[in-house]
Amino acid sequence: MSKQKPKALITDGLRFGRFPITAVQPAVEGGKFPAKATVGESLVVGATAFREGHDQLGVSAVLLDPRGKERQRVRLAPPRGPRGQGTDRWEGLLAPPATGNWSFVIEAWHDRYGTWHHNAEVKVEAGIDVDLMLAEGAALLSEASEDPARPSSDRRTLRMAVVVLSDPSLTPEERLAAGFSAEVAAVVERQPIRDQVTVSEQYPLLVERDLAGRGAWYEFFPRSEGAVRHHETGEWTSGNFRTAAKRLDAVAGMGFDVIYLPPIHPIGIQHRKGPNNTLLAGPHDPGSPWAIGASEGGHDAIHPELGTFEDFDAFVARAGELGLEVALDLALQAAPDHPWVQSHPEWFTTRVDGSIAYAENPPKKYQDIFPLNFDNDPAGLSQEILRIVFLWVSHGVKIFRVDNPHTKPLWFWEWLIGKVNKKHPDVIFLAEAFTRPAMMHALGRAGFQQSYTYFTWRNTKEELEEYFQEVSHESAAFFRPNFFVNTPDILTDFLQFGGPAAFKIRAVLAATASPSWGVYAGYELYEHVARPGAEEYIDNEKFEYKARDWDAAAESGRTLAPYLTRLNAIRHEHPALGDLQNLTVHQSTDNATIVYSKHKTLPDGTKDTLIIVVNLDPHSTRESTVSLDLAALGLDPEDLTRSGGFMVDDLLSGESWEWRESNYVRLDAHVEPAHILSIRRERQ
Repeated sequence: MSKQKPKALITDGLRFGRFPITAVQPAVEGGKFPAKATVGESLVVGATAFREGHDQLGVSAVLLDPRGKERQRVRLAPPRGPRGQGTDRWEGLLAPPATGNWSFVIEAWHDRYGTWHHNAEVKVEAGIDVDLMLAEGAALLSEASEDPARPSSDRRTLRMAVVVLSDPSLTPEERLAAGFSAEVAAVVERQPIRDQVTVSEQYPLLVERDLAGRGAWYEFFPRSEGAVRHHETGEWTSGNFRTAAKRLDAVAGMGFDVIYLPPIHPIGIQHRKGPNNTLLAGPHDPGSPWAIGASEGGHDAIHPELGTFEDFDAFVARAGELGLEVALDLALQAAPDHPWVQSHPEWFTTRVDGSIAYAENPPKKYQDIFPLNFDNDPAGLSQEILRIVFLWVSHGVKIFRVDNPHTKPLWFWEWLIGKVNKKHPDVIFLAEAFTRPAMMHALGRAGFQQSYTYFTWRNTKEELEEYFQEVSHESAAFFRPNFFVNTPDILTDFLQFGGPAAFKIRAVLAATASPSWGVYAGYELYEHVARPGAEEYIDNEKFEYKARDWDAAAESGRTLAPYLTRLNAIRHEHPALGDLQNLTVHQSTDNATIVYSKHKTLPDGTKDTLIIVVNLDPHSTRESTVSLDLAALGLDPEDLTRSGGFMVDDLLSGESWEWRESNYVRLDAHVEPAHILSIRRERQ
């Protein structure tokens, strides 16, 4: 009797295929928005998949390039710990190798070899259906050996196993061992024996360049770099792009990747703010760079004291020579004397008395700034902003730090970023949005490549562990965190009163827990004095010039620059720190000692694993017993010492120890508040 052609499944057109595949990750709102990834990132993919009965199920993830061609296929497995016990959850790692609009699918299938292996193992040992089990194994492997898609060496391995499985002169155990051999298992692992394949929907994956999700940022005000105060009059001569360019060597020398500039445009005269945000500015007070626009121009102009477009181009070029990219502030607001106020009053909100509403965030008032209104002329205003972005892109700016994006409609950001990235896919937008989580996450979905975060205010062990778990595992598909340790507006109590140790602690946490982190100039000088009653610096650089004597600080040793340099060097040397989703929190007995690790297996099979231990108390010495989840460290037998431990090298102190599952740690905040331990891999 001839074999009948398989008929179409009765499930065709239904929501469930032959095998149910649900809860696919990363999938942002079911694939409505693309999930985010960076080139070479070990991206966690997973799904809940199951089947009826007791036969074995196999699950795979398939990475498709922008043309829809398969580029990678990985077998998924139950995750470690409770999440993988009886939950039908399957996970694995994909690593997209290039930028573009990629996608992936999940496949669930009848695992024929796994099913036979399980049944044969149980029955042969029990003496049940022994000959039948051996015959089924021989038939299965014989069929697989005829598959022309398999390499000839793999087909030969399977045929040799069939010969032994079919040899009645051998014991059942000897015959079965041939079907269970490591060689056969490797062949089947490379190319499973499967049928009844069920394929999920195709899920979009936007793969972007390194700096979209990795990098160290440094912020300075060009007008302060090279500014000179005249002793006789007390007046200042502003720094400019040419004097600021001299500071770039030091920034690059500390290992930073991005130099971020606050707005560089003309600053309004009307209602200009004075020192420390006072309402009255003197004739020589420079005002806030965020109060954009004056008679000299608006967002498409450069403040005359900073220089010309030629000077700016030279600054960008010098940064590029040093391996730095320039990030420019995109602050969509206007000073009262911005040209837009006269030419397009409809782009603002007019009050009943005819006045234009200035910005407010009660009880804070910003009389020097008019917010934009996108409801009166959305097309005209949007096109003007698009023109401005393209202008700066033409001058070498590929990164924009966007001020207060949460005060603009989401549709606008989706439109703007989509338009810009369609023409310039390498342009990056960072959202400066300290607001409600729903809005921050929505900005990520709308297209922002990364965002400021709540990290700045997470200080306790419990707060940090919870937040690290959130950003690395729960929101990573659409929200890329940038852990800035300070900003011109934010000087937390921890830094105000924690002393130099606090600055080290926050830097270590930011540099190792997130692939992107940043500092605002002065951090390396331990600047910590706040304006009374405020969480911001006294004599705030937003409203005045600030001259810093970097050389004197270095000569006297009053600088954190060498420490920041070492942290950035560690980041560049250890690819595990460049991934977001590979963070695992470990246990410690002390409530002020946090422990977490980052692990990555590279394409060549080498492994990079760091264990970070930080004393979160900047005032004292803390002792703790650290308990490690060894499975998260990717240890191989050859990595272990004769006593069963493994060697770690402290990348900060240069010391080495033998560690194991449980370890005693003592960290003196005034000496060194952290360990950054690299697991020594003997075969590397």
